[in-house]
Amino acid sequence: MTKRNFLLGKGERLVEDVAGIRGGGPKYHPYTFSQAKTRLAPMLSRVVRGIDQLPDEACPNDQAVATVTLNPEYIAKSYFPDHLLRAVGLEPVGSRPRRITPEKRSKDREPEETITTELFVMGSRSAFRAWRSGLPNWHEDAPGAAELATIEQVAAPTVRDKIKGKLPKSGEAVFEVVLHTDAQIGENRIVPLFREYLEEIGLDQRLDRRFYAGGLCFVELEAPVESAEEIATFTPVRALRQMPALRMLRPTFRSSRVPMQDVSLPTQGPVDPKIRAAIFDGGIPKNHPLTKWAKPIEPPGIGKTIPDFQKHGVAVTSSFLFGHIDPAKPISRPFAPVDHYRVLDATPGQNPHELYEVLDRIDKILVDKDYEFVNFSIGPRLPIEDDDVHAWTAVIDDRLSRGKTLATIAVGNDGDSPANGGLNRIQVPADCVNALAVGACDNPDSPWQRCAYSSVGPGRSPGLIKPDFVEFGGCLQRPFIALSESTAIALEATEGTSFSAPSALRLATGVRAHFGANLNALAIRALLIHTTEACDHPCEDVGRGRVARSVQDIVLCDDDTVRVVYQGNIAPSRYIRAPIPVPSGTIPGKVQITATLCYATGVDPHHPGNYTRAGLEAAFRPHDQKRKSHKQIHADTKSFFGKAQNGLMEDELRRDAWKWENCLHGSVGFQGKSLRNPVFDIHYNARLGGRNFAPDDDLAYALVITVEAKHLGQLYDDVVRKYANLLEPLRPVVDIPITT
Repeated sequence: MTKRNFLLGKGERLVEDVAGIRGGGPKYHPYTFSQAKTRLAPMLSRVVRGIDQLPDEACPNDQAVATVTLNPEYIAKSYFPDHLLRAVGLEPVGSRPRRITPEKRSKDREPEETITTELFVMGSRSAFRAWRSGLPNWHEDAPGAAELATIEQVAAPTVRDKIKGKLPKSGEAVFEVVLHTDAQIGENRIVPLFREYLEEIGLDQRLDRRFYAGGLCFVELEAPVESAEEIATFTPVRALRQMPALRMLRPTFRSSRVPMQDVSLPTQGPVDPKIRAAIFDGGIPKNHPLTKWAKPIEPPGIGKTIPDFQKHGVAVTSSFLFGHIDPAKPISRPFAPVDHYRVLDATPGQNPHELYEVLDRIDKILVDKDYEFVNFSIGPRLPIEDDDVHAWTAVIDDRLSRGKTLATIAVGNDGDSPANGGLNRIQVPADCVNALAVGACDNPDSPWQRCAYSSVGPGRSPGLIKPDFVEFGGCLQRPFIALSESTAIALEATEGTSFSAPSALRLATGVRAHFGANLNALAIRALLIHTTEACDHPCEDVGRGRVARSVQDIVLCDDDTVRVVYQGNIAPSRYIRAPIPVPSGTIPGKVQITATLCYATGVDPHHPGNYTRAGLEAAFRPHDQKRKSHKQIHADTKSFFGKAQNGLMEDELRRDAWKWENCLHGSVGFQGKSLRNPVFDIHYNARLGGRNFAPDDDLAYALVITVEAKHLGQLYDDVVRKYANLLEPLRPVVDIPITT
């Protein structure tokens, strides 16, 4: 019988607590207290003049909003100016990243352009006036005075700052308005006051269609374009844009039928019929051959079927069940069944309210049903923005934050649009940090590259590496083959990230089908990223690379390689030590260590630059006896996850040292003699709205580590023997076919 080296599980049994490692030197400030006070005084005067000119009815309960831009040296959560804002009676209600060149840097360094955080702060206009008039008399020991030096600028946002994108020149339009408010305050105060304000300016709006996510309320309203500036004058309005259209990720060439070559569908049911998966798309006919494995579901109240959308839905579902179909080969048995929810019912461009209607249908399903796997090949026709989070992203990210569901999202087909203005960037909601954003490559074999149409990164920081990876999506020269919408068995040639995303999710369900509950959703997500094919393409094009070709590539190891999965929990502010399994003694030659760390996190959509609430900071210690100083308690660290990523800007890479990215991946080579009991020390940071926070719950994480030593042909067996009572080979509950 052929020897098969399965990946090892129970890595969490090796993990142990470790005493606090942190140290820290003195903080040097760019401004003295006197300099900070002198700089801010004229800025505050301009802010007060600006908010005093606002109509009273636009300032609910006399509240106004200003922006406070932090000096770039104070973007860490420990420097958040809590005490200062509290002392002057202001409340932070959101933030966004902003690129500036500060007036000064500490230690007399030359100022340079970099990214910082711009806070939105809300308070009564009288509070702003009191801060302006009282500031000249402040002393260094006054409450909050020590934090004055953290502030680079104070300003009042203008109406034009709030209006995003181009609006039509005239006529009625459907707007998406984003308000600074959470659900409780929004329902009890802000939304009713906004409704009253709209009546004051002659707009009778029910505002019934709205979504809350974090500290934001996304509201749909219909009004004359000429009223846009008056609407945006309402001080809690953060942003206003014309409602984006819903995109259908259709092929860029006309799809065509594929000549039949005795193609037949599998006769068996799915490998694991208990897996719960869902697709949100255009529907599939109830008598279609796919219904052997796919259940068509129509939400209550949905309108009529649109043929083009149904055609798209069939191809997406085919991609999930079978992947790319090679007409010359038997079609593979599906790994899992799927519920296909038809959420589309309007002819493109005919219903300006469609975007929120579709999101509402999806949201109800995500809240009411516990799906393990979901796919989105639809969304707004809108490239992501660095300074704002869209309702689709905010709502979906929040629903996925428990880490129980693995979602794939198509990045969009606008990769060949102009890079100027970011029109080629990944499209909403592919910027979700709790989902896998999937792009398209042009070949299921080798060589391969990004399809020109596949939208590109980077994503927002955190969430910088987007797409996460690519999968074959088809192109004119080599199209993606899926079942057609015909009730007779027929194939169709097409292309698009619509099909690469569910094809990647199929692979994820394959891992689950073969290994059952031994691997949770976080571990499967980590494994997909961990086993991507290394390449030289920029990560803004292809993310971590191309996803593995088969389940075997993920779960089987060569004799000179060992792969270990850790599935654990970590308490807030805790440090844990995760040993890297290596054999005893010195490993000959070079050793390649690859590691992937994933976790799901709550999100703060009103703080795009501080979007993730949880952060795992990992320090790599390769040799337990190497110390720069005899006073050190712990061994020296070496860079691992912080290595430069091909195609990304340096200041993005070093911002917060990656510690708020909820997916870390790296692969570094070492000489075997430089390794002795190597470990990762992992620390759990938490924040809320960019500030320090102490959550009550532990954070679930998945860590995958692969060690490869070409000069040690029995590495796998050596590790299995050494850790015999701790690590366990993960045996499949359903046998994995041997492929050649």
